Parts: sequence; structure tokens; C-alpha cells
Amino acid sequence: MKQQYLTIETEGAVTVVTLAREDRRNAISEDMLMEIENVFRAPPRGTRCFVLSARGAHFCAGLDLREHYEKDRSPVEFMTMCQAWHRTFDLIQFSGIPVVAALKGAVVGGGLELAAAAHVRVAEESAFFALPEGQRGIFTGGGATVRVARIITPARMIDMMLSARTYDARRGLDLGLCHEVVGDGQALARAKMLAAQVASNPPTTNFAIVTGISRINDMSTTDGLFAEGLLAAAVQTNPDIRERLEAFFSKKTERLEPGTR
Repeated sequence: MKQQYLTIETEGAVTVVTLAREDRRNAISEDMLMEIENVFRAPPRGTRCFVLSARGAHFCAGLDLREHYEKDRSPVEFMTMCQAWHRTFDLIQFSGIPVVAALKGAVVGGGLELAAAAHVRVAEESAFFALPEGQRGIFTGGGATVRVARIITPARMIDMMLSARTYDARRGLDLGLCHEVVGDGQALARAKMLAAQVASNPPTTNFAIVTGISRINDMSTTDGLFAEGLLAAAVQTNPDIRERLEAFFSKKTERLEPGTR
């Protein structure tokens, strides 16, 4: 399917999805959201890791407020749109394929909701995080009350929305909004490097990691421990894992050292 607001490039087992609406700071319209949903619902064959990036100076400025204003949606229409955002970002988080996001400039509103659905987030020094919905007279609708609040705590999210507080990349790293900060212009290359490493992991292991941990976090302790055991049993008894264990025993695998990843 031809994409108007995205570019999609496959490099080996890594598929790079780039937001390509830089004239609007990559704000997400209904059509753009549909394109994002389509690519994560039906990934290119052979994809074992995604990189989510953006053209221009900014990752994503969130909901296309111009479209929202012009459409003048009813409450039911807007609820339906929110459900489309939830469905799309659930696909990103729970499809079983890891997603590494390369962040820069504005990671704001719905852009932060999109980034929070990714599993690994690399931010450039230029990146800044904000939820300015209070200032705009609106409310989050793409999952921030679930994903972002769990990262930074509900109290801090309330503060962000009420005060329009902005966090720079270094503060975002402290809070968990990103996992690594690199120099400007370096996030995409670093994200691709991490994605290639992730893609080399066994698919069953990656699937368990990206679909299991967040769901277990929603469970009671007893249910979570039981679910963890089931996932571990499915992964550790997979015949494909034996070859890796044998390589580990024979010391053919790289030894992990501090600062090597």
C-alpha cells in the first residue's frame, strides 16, 4: 500500500518507519494514523525489529489540532478516534516485534504517547518532552494516562499537563521517558545499531519480552509469577535456544562487560 505520510525501508531484519509530515512537525492526522496502523498490523516480511524515526527537526508534535478543529467532531466521533489511537499504539507495543524509537525535537502530546509505545527510546540532545493539553484546553486521548503515567508516575503527569512543564532530553532520561541520550543527528544511527542487535535475538525471546512484561505488570503478584513461569517455559524449552546455550557453554559468545552495549 502506498504511504503518503510515512516512508518504509527494510534493511535486513530491521524495518525503518519514518514519519514524513515534517511541514506539520509530524503531527498525526487520521490518515497518518491509519498508515501507522497498517504497517504495524502487517509488517514487511522478515521484520524482526522496527526503528521508528521522523523527518525534519521534530519527532512528533502530537494530534493534528488543525484537523481536529476543522472536523469539529462529536463526542462519539472523538471517542472512536481515541480508540483508533489506542488500537494503533497497542499494535506497536504488543505485536511481538520490538520497536526502537529515534527521538529529536518535539516529543509532545500524542508524539509522547507514540514514543511511549516503543520499547527502546534513543533521544538526541534536541529532544524535549511535554504534555501541553491543559494549556490547549484538551485532554490526552492516545494512551498517555496509561503509558506515560506509568513511566513518570501519575502525579508528575498531572503536573506536566497542568503547568505545561517541558523536560529536556537529560531530564527525560532521568525520568525514563528515554533510555539513552546521544548527540544531535545521531539518534537514527544509534537506533539502527540497537535494532540490529535486538533483531539478532531469538524471535521467541523478543516476543516474550515485549508482549509479556507490560502485561505482567498489570497483574496481581500471584498471577504475574504464574504468567512469568509460563513464558519462561515456552522460551527456555524452545529447541532454537539450545544452540545459543551451547555457544555460551563453549565460550563462543561475547562476554558482557560494563559499558559495552
